[in-house]
Amino acid sequence: MPIKNRFAEMLPEITAWRQDFHAHPELMFDVQRTAGKVADLCRSFGCDEVVEGIGQTGVVVVIKGRHNFSGRVIGLRADMDALPIVEQTGLAYASTVAGKMHACGHDGHTAMLLGAARYLAETRNFDGTAVCIFQPAEEGGGGGRVMVEEGLMERFGIQEVYGMHNMPGIPVGAFGIRDGAMMAAADTVDILITGKGGHAAKPQDCVDPVVVASHIILALQTIASRNVDPLHQVVVSICVVETDSPASNVIPQTVKLKGTVRTMDPAVQDLAEQRLTQIAQGTAMALGATAKVDYRRGYPVTINAAAQTGYAVDVARSITPLVDTNNAPMMGAEDFSYMLNARPGAYIFVGNGDTAMVHHPAYNFDDNVIPYGASWYAGMVEARMPV
Repeated sequence: MPIKNRFAEMLPEITAWRQDFHAHPELMFDVQRTAGKVADLCRSFGCDEVVEGIGQTGVVVVIKGRHNFSGRVIGLRADMDALPIVEQTGLAYASTVAGKMHACGHDGHTAMLLGAARYLAETRNFDGTAVCIFQPAEEGGGGGRVMVEEGLMERFGIQEVYGMHNMPGIPVGAFGIRDGAMMAAADTVDILITGKGGHAAKPQDCVDPVVVASHIILALQTIASRNVDPLHQVVVSICVVETDSPASNVIPQTVKLKGTVRTMDPAVQDLAEQRLTQIAQGTAMALGATAKVDYRRGYPVTINAAAQTGYAVDVARSITPLVDTNNAPMMGAEDFSYMLNARPGAYIFVGNGDTAMVHHPAYNFDDNVIPYGASWYAGMVEARMPV
């Protein structure tokens, strides 16, 4: 089966929703305009239940099928929030909000799930209940975790949950997925190094925390090269170096390092945290300084369940033959992982073509993707709950 004809017919309207969301980006949990429009549209579609305010500003939409003999409930998730980026696309519908931009395609995800909700409410060609989840705060706020903690799965009886993300570099009309670990856990680390400041011309009277920080930054790379099995993935990146020095001839008293650790396996995650702390503190002590490590666990690994991955593949293949079932795992993170930890499900990439990468100021969601993504969302409901 190719893309559903109804989505080709609705493409101009869904595109208009998407471009409106793009022009009015909102961050984190502060997505009142977007969530309000989502709720209003779903009510106009005749959906059975529209619940606002789950996960602060999340919207959950219930659509009942023609029958409910199966008692099955399938969840579909899209994210709504944008990024604090200055847009550089020059599009007619570019962001109208200074310093905010839909640079990850969440506008497209929301629009595609809206299209699927409308189609499912019109046709109801399934035996069970579809639950459309419009989530805030994927970009660092953990909106998925908050919705799960507020009882999303139990309240709506969700038994399986599926999510989708566009991906530049994959052709439009193609999908990518893999069983198991799909995206990484993302942890955050702050290291405060305290030495002894003084005049830069008299380093012998000081304990230079900049030198200590330099040794720590380099030594942390041995976690990947010498501590973790080369067949397992780990990334340790120190991205910020801050000192309290007011001038170029003053050795500072402190240096703060900020970074991220990405892993695909909980055991590797534990090892990375342990070794990072040991290396930072041990290196600082050896050089006469101290290091205080603040290691914070972030989004967990996004893990696709085997059976549900197979179902997602079958639906994708019913839309297009271009389905990569061995998509390379990515070290980026995704808070849909909290939903997959709560219920079995799968996360799939839909191609966005040869565009700028997500989180780039020149990125734009390709509206030609809409019929493919909306067909997959709706197809998951019809395939998992056939009449």
